Amino acid sequence: MRKLRNEELDRLDVEAFKEADKSPLVIVLDNIRSLNNIGSVFRTADAFLVDKIYLCGITATPPHKDIRKTALGATESVDWAYEEDTVALIQRLQADGYEVLAIEQAEQAQFLNTFQVDDKKKYALVFGNEVKGVSQKAVNQCDGVIEIPQYGTKHSLNISVSAGVVVWDFWSKFND
Repeated sequence: MRKLRNEELDRLDVEAFKEADKSPLVIVLDNIRSLNNIGSVFRTADAFLVDKIYLCGITATPPHKDIRKTALGATESVDWAYEEDTVALIQRLQADGYEVLAIEQAEQAQFLNTFQVDDKKKYALVFGNEVKGVSQKAVNQCDGVIEIPQYGTKHSLNISVSAGVVVWDFWSKFND
């Protein structure tokens, strides 16, 4: 078995990406500290045609060399915006018809593997700070909470890993 070369992968260029039909999905990053995590989320968003990323609070914005290092150009393809107030953004997204879901461990959270997407809905997924998670005020404003089931000794996954798991799950359910 031979590994494929990059030019054999038949990927979209930036302009084709911008014109492509997107997943009915936006990502909200609530006070992410790590520039590498931010860049990694951009790459995940590019891989699964996420419509937009919102960078909120202390979350850094492109251009920045440490974001660029892990994004590998995805900051040029994926639409993004900065919003200072995560809760105000959630309210606007809800007014625009999004179902907003915090990715968090909380009372009454639904496990990701049992969550059924509705292909007629638009979703906004809120990912939180590496230490504190999604702020309680943001969780309170969300329409629901999704939890990634975990069975080991650790209490959480890295935010970039969480984004990859959840966005892939939504992508696969949208395209089932």
